Amino acid sequence: MDASVSTAPPPVRRPLIALPQRYAASTSALRHAAVVTARALAEAVFRAGGEPFMMLPGAPDEAAGRLERCAGLLLPGGGDLAPWRYADGADVHGSVYDVDDAQDAFDLALARLARDRGLPTLAVCRGLQVVNVAFGGTLRQDMGGPGRCHRHRTHPVRVAPGSVLARALGAEETEVSCYHHQCVDRVGRGLVPIAWAADGTVEALEPVCATGWFTAVQWHPEDTAASDGAMRGLFDALVAAAAGARR
Repeated sequence: MDASVSTAPPPVRRPLIALPQRYAASTSALRHAAVVTARALAEAVFRAGGEPFMMLPGAPDEAAGRLERCAGLLLPGGGDLAPWRYADGADVHGSVYDVDDAQDAFDLALARLARDRGLPTLAVCRGLQVVNVAFGGTLRQDMGGPGRCHRHRTHPVRVAPGSVLARALGAEETEVSCYHHQCVDRVGRGLVPIAWAADGTVEALEPVCATGWFTAVQWHPEDTAASDGAMRGLFDALVAAAAGARR
C-alpha cells in the first residue's frame, strides 16, 4: 500500500453557528468588564455538532459581512431591549434592566439579515423579543410583578402542529424552563405565534413565509438540553439545517 495515501477519515467540519456575546460589567474570573456567552448555550450547540462562533457585538452596518462566514445564528437571552425601540414616547417601567443600545442595534440587524437570507436561526428568550421588535412588534415592558412573570419557572406550553418548532421538539406539548418578565404584546409583521403558555403568554414565534429554518422561543431550552430530548432536538435541528445550508 502506498504510504503516501492517507486512510484517515476526513476531519469533521462543524458548521459555524453565530452566537452574539453579551456585555457584562464584571465577572468573577476577570478583573475588568467582559463579553460573555452562556456556557449551556455553547455546549448545546457543540453537543449538536455545531461550532459556537462567539461574535463580538459591533456596528450594525458590518453585521452582513460578518454573518457571511456563518451557517446559522443563535440569538441568546440577555437584558431588556430599550423600550424606545418599540414604544416611542412611553415611560420606562422600573423593572427594565441591563439595557444596552449597542447590543440592541447589533442583535436587531442580525435578526433582519437572518430572516432575509433564510439563514437557519434559533432565537431564545430575549432573542425572541429581538425578532419581534425587528419586524415592528411590541413588548409588554413587565408582565405584572413576581406573581405574574415567568422567572425561575417551569411550565407546559402548547405548540402548533406542523410548525418548525413542533417538528424539532417532536411534540405538541412540552415542559419548558423560563426566565423572563417581559413578553410579546403586538406580533411583528410576517410573524405568527406558534406556542402558548396556559396563561395565554406567547411562547414562540415563526415567520409566516420562511425561506429557511427559523424559530424563536421565549424560554431557555439550553437549561435542560443535556437531559431533555425535546430541548436537545431544537439544537439538533438548528445545526442540521445549518449543515444542509452550508452544503
